[in-house]
Amino acid sequence: MPDPSAVAATAAATAAVCADLREEGRELDALVGELSAPDWALPTPAPRWSIAHQIAHLHWTDRAALLSLTDAAGFGRMVEEALAAPDSFVDEGAEGGAKLPPDELLARWRSGRADLDAALAVASPDTRFPWYGPPMKAASMASARLMETWAHGQDVADALGVRRTPTARLRHVARIGVRARDYAYAVRGLPAPAEEFRVELEAPDGSGPWTYGPPDAPQRITGPALDFCLLVTQRAHRSDLALTATGPDADQWLGIAQAFAGPAGPGRAPEASR
Repeated sequence: MPDPSAVAATAAATAAVCADLREEGRELDALVGELSAPDWALPTPAPRWSIAHQIAHLHWTDRAALLSLTDAAGFGRMVEEALAAPDSFVDEGAEGGAKLPPDELLARWRSGRADLDAALAVASPDTRFPWYGPPMKAASMASARLMETWAHGQDVADALGVRRTPTARLRHVARIGVRARDYAYAVRGLPAPAEEFRVELEAPDGSGPWTYGPPDAPQRITGPALDFCLLVTQRAHRSDLALTATGPDADQWLGIAQAFAGPAGPGRAPEASR
């Protein structure tokens, strides 16, 4: 019989990350909610993607997450479509939504966020739901959606010339980035290091370090949490970030790290080369 206190703790943790996901969505909504129609066509750092493409992609992946939680067969069909066009299905999903009138796209994204939030609220916290990578529990699903919302929100902010204030919600992004270390090697056909790394990140509010891995691990990453999150979401090149790698394996990881599921991303070019 499950331990009631453990069940309650899991439910509370899931509710907390869902609240952070809602807040991340609201922050991005504040950036795009009052944009004029021409501004939706502004280019973002992602090649060939406008602001409309960014929001359309988020809506598409929110819908995928909703299907994973509520309709496993429907999600399975989405996976089959992705496998049939592995190099283009992400762009195709964004392209279709980006063709919508901005007010309609905005309304669909908002509605999709609300539907996903409702589904996460009633999802069994101990069930693992299918995804394009490993299956995830509801809390991990919410964390992954927050990570992607933040990352694509960064693209939107860059397109608009807006500097966002980093928040404690980045803890979710950082944790995914650390946990996805071996995945980054696997999608490149590389063997992952056998030993864990130590990762020590400076919290955005200066409240102290966020730490992961054994304290005495010889392979280490240190630096600001924001910079680490920009790196693992491939929103900035490592040469433009204040991250330090100690050890050859840690140094290699900084060159390939990715927090998102799917093929290895090309990353961003250094600012000096743009």
